[in-house]
Amino acid sequence: MSVPGVPEVRLHKAAPSSGLARLAAADEAFGSPYWAYYWGGGLALARHVLDRPEAVRGRAVLDLGAGSGLVGIAAMLAGARRVLAADTDPYAAAVLPLNAEANGVALGVHLGDLTGGDPPAGVDTVLVGDLFYEHRLAERVAAYLGRCVEAGMTVLVGDPGRAFLPRGRINQLSSHTVEERGEPAHSCVFAFTG
Repeated sequence: MSVPGVPEVRLHKAAPSSGLARLAAADEAFGSPYWAYYWGGGLALARHVLDRPEAVRGRAVLDLGAGSGLVGIAAMLAGARRVLAADTDPYAAAVLPLNAEANGVALGVHLGDLTGGDPPAGVDTVLVGDLFYEHRLAERVAAYLGRCVEAGMTVLVGDPGRAFLPRGRINQLSSHTVEERGEPAHSCVFAFTG
């Protein structure tokens, strides 16, 4: 289906009839299917990239915490040279190529947590949507993004203003009204300053 507020992108998403909630409840290993829903920061970041393609055009992009691939797909549609979509969820890694194919683009997929190491070589821009929802995760992500900035990468963050957003390390670039989980919500895109 087309993404609310980002109709240029089509994604396989959860719906009440999809059975995803039943699968998640029946299988402890399945975990929470974060990738199967729309999140405000990702919606805002995808809209930002499509409205300002110069942010990614011709660049190698890392979509950190890619989930469904919305942000990475938007980057490819906006003219990114290539996108590496990274997520820790094996089900997200499985759906990423399906969503890319539905949009006529290709994404490189990395299954695993990149935040403990060095930024990947050859990346120009890092896009991060909705990864500041939990304290320890936010600390890891902020430290990693700091290393990315130190390595000369541009880092853009989409977030609705969660409690663990590192406000002292960001500058707001744009503001968007998005439809998160069927409800209007406000979310912003920030430049991460290091």
